[in-house]
Amino acid sequence: MAQLGKVRSVSKIKSELLRPATTSVFEVEVPVPNSNAGLKTNDRLNLMCSEASLPGSSLATMEINNDFPGVTERYAHRKIFDDRLDLTFYVDAKEYGAIRFFETWMKSVVNEDTNDAKSKSYHYELNYPDSYIADQGLKVRKFEKDRRQLLEYEFFRAYPIQITSMPVSYEASSLLKCTVSMTYLRYLITDVVTDNTPPRFDPLSQASRNSFFASLVGRLVDAGVDAVTGNDLLGDIAGGIASGMIQSAQE
Repeated sequence: MAQLGKVRSVSKIKSELLRPATTSVFEVEVPVPNSNAGLKTNDRLNLMCSEASLPGSSLATMEINNDFPGVTERYAHRKIFDDRLDLTFYVDAKEYGAIRFFETWMKSVVNEDTNDAKSKSYHYELNYPDSYIADQGLKVRKFEKDRRQLLEYEFFRAYPIQITSMPVSYEASSLLKCTVSMTYLRYLITDVVTDNTPPRFDPLSQASRNSFFASLVGRLVDAGVDAVTGNDLLGDIAGGIASGMIQSAQE
């Protein structure tokens, strides 16, 4: 008869299920474009980021209908990344830093001159992409309060394509926020090793260590029972029971 569920101790359930990741502990690192464009990023701008999104991706598939009668197969032919990353920043009252930073970056894309923009004959010529794109450096890090778990997304060839409108009103005041949409070519989840990062769990080597420890305990119990009772069969039985108990406790 099939077993309906694996037996687990309460302590194991608590350690594995009662510590979910939270959404409020993260940080963002904003780069500057390749040409710099007179921009300087700093911790203040990074700390002002109040919302970000961990990116998603999907696989584009193609259908094959003629290989097997009545069967439709789907094979992947391309990985598709999300088209943008939305970042929301608190706007500081001293410099309106987030607004000025991303407006200046977007001006560098279209090579906009402030003085010329007031002219009736205003026009612009877009810069070459390599000048206004940040090849790398745009990062979103998700971690926990103990900083022992870290998930870092790095985005390549990114630049802002939209600054969402920010309504102001004479009604009750609220915090002014600036939401920026960044486009990018692709992202990569990178491995980050810190002094606080525990060694990565390797299930194969862990299982090997558990099996070795259980076998060692079993042999010791076997030898002890043999010495006390003089009965080799009882020693084998006791050693097998002890080894099985240790193995079950470690799973």
